[in-house]
Amino acid sequence: QVQLVESGGGLVQAGGSLRLSCAASGRTSLYSMAWFRQAPGKEREFVAQIRWSGEITSYADSVKGRFTISRDNAKNTVYLQMNSLKPDDTAVYSCTAVPTLGNRYWGQGTQVTVSS
Repeated sequence: QVQLVESGGGLVQAGGSLRLSCAASGRTSLYSMAWFRQAPGKEREFVAQIRWSGEITSYADSVKGRFTISRDNAKNTVYLQMNSLKPDDTAVYSCTAVPTLGNRYWGQGTQVTVSS
């Protein structure tokens, strides 16, 4: 079992920055962690992913060059640094963990609101 707790969301003006954190607890070995987001009236979409070992990352085209995903294995925490934020980035951001065996886990989500 894995528990995920996100933090760092909030209200920011366009062009600003936020850093989201996702702390994982539990005894499950992880394969990767990722961030998804869901804006009002839209489907949930992939934002960024990072392998739990190695430095392999991937990003949605809409955030490439603006967002950076990173991890601190010692703290079992994944971060999403979001720069040059746009109003279109407004959404609930959710952290997800993929274990080496078993189903994906989800956090409760954190609201990010970017004002124009």
